[in-house]
Amino acid sequence: MTARLPLPGPEAAAASAQLTQIIAAEIAGRGGWMPFARYMELALYAPGLGYYSGGTHKFGDFAAGGDFVTAPEITPLFGQALAQQIAQILRASAPRVIEAGAGSGRLAADLLPALDALGCLPERYDILEVSGSLRARQQATLAEHAPQYLERVIWLDELPETFSGALIGNEVLDAMPSHQLEWTESGLQEGGVTLRDGQLHAAPGEPGEALRDPAATITVEAPFRSEISLAVRSWVSELARRLERGALLLIDYGLPRHELYHPSRDGGSIRCHYRHHVHDDPFWFPGLSDITSHVDFTAVAEAGFAQGLSVAGYTTQASFLVNCGIGDLLANIPQVGAGNTAIPAKPDAAYRAQNSIQRLISPNEMGELFKVIALTRGIDTHLLGFARGDRTHAL
Repeated sequence: MTARLPLPGPEAAAASAQLTQIIAAEIAGRGGWMPFARYMELALYAPGLGYYSGGTHKFGDFAAGGDFVTAPEITPLFGQALAQQIAQILRASAPRVIEAGAGSGRLAADLLPALDALGCLPERYDILEVSGSLRARQQATLAEHAPQYLERVIWLDELPETFSGALIGNEVLDAMPSHQLEWTESGLQEGGVTLRDGQLHAAPGEPGEALRDPAATITVEAPFRSEISLAVRSWVSELARRLERGALLLIDYGLPRHELYHPSRDGGSIRCHYRHHVHDDPFWFPGLSDITSHVDFTAVAEAGFAQGLSVAGYTTQASFLVNCGIGDLLANIPQVGAGNTAIPAKPDAAYRAQNSIQRLISPNEMGELFKVIALTRGIDTHLLGFARGDRTHAL
């Protein structure tokens, strides 16, 4: 499958080779074997060389050199619809927004003017970003598209000890390290990485003690392979502990536990993204592909609940955006056409926006694959994004 991928240039290949050497040295230091979760962490976040910490272009279309497109890059209507929900949260808590992993900065550039138009401009908009190159891109995006709000934006190196308001995580959880597990007739094995003939290879090993309790909550019939992300559980738990009043609003692709570990999903959900190609070899040029796995939203809900948060809603991205009025936003875009023609006579802004919205809400694209969950503390208001189609009962 990787034979069809476009080969990286010399500079990118050299950076990957350097990262591979670092990974190989750690494998040797561990006695010849490394858990896949640790490999994934290094491949994505190793300082200066990992996928997200290096300087490569990640977000955007293929022509621009990107590897994938997220919802905010598809249309500004995503951020404008999301602003309706954020505004409700801010009015019920505090005028502060934290965006975790802000990508290209496009969502912040759309959210800030939309919140301003709703009379709910936050006093500060914090961006939690580990990548220096992405911080620079976010600053450039905001300077170009929302310069009047730059003074409200603060980049954080770590989470504040406590906060109130709204925290947004759009496509953050799927890129957190995942442990690969295989349930066998003879017991549980953990997927790992070894070095053979100078090349990285998958190799099974004994699971760490921290994996045994989470694995015990999953009912599967051996043999079965999938993943568990301890990092997702830990991160949500830490966010929940620090939230005094407000909401965590997390958007990502994934499923409730009983669906994620269904027999039909044997094999797991690890996928890699490179130049708009999806492939299944995480060892292909380490550091150059995004590596993701589906989110266990039941685990997300449990982590928040254990810290005293309430699940205020869980639904598909399609239902969430419709509830937040994305259809009304589309209707307000002026159309070019004669008389009462519903479809514009030529490809104008409204026509393009309509096509973009279809990508966001179509069941065959992002509409059903992506889910939205809200975890709250101290908010009694029913959140409008979950007014219809709430699936909390499925968690």
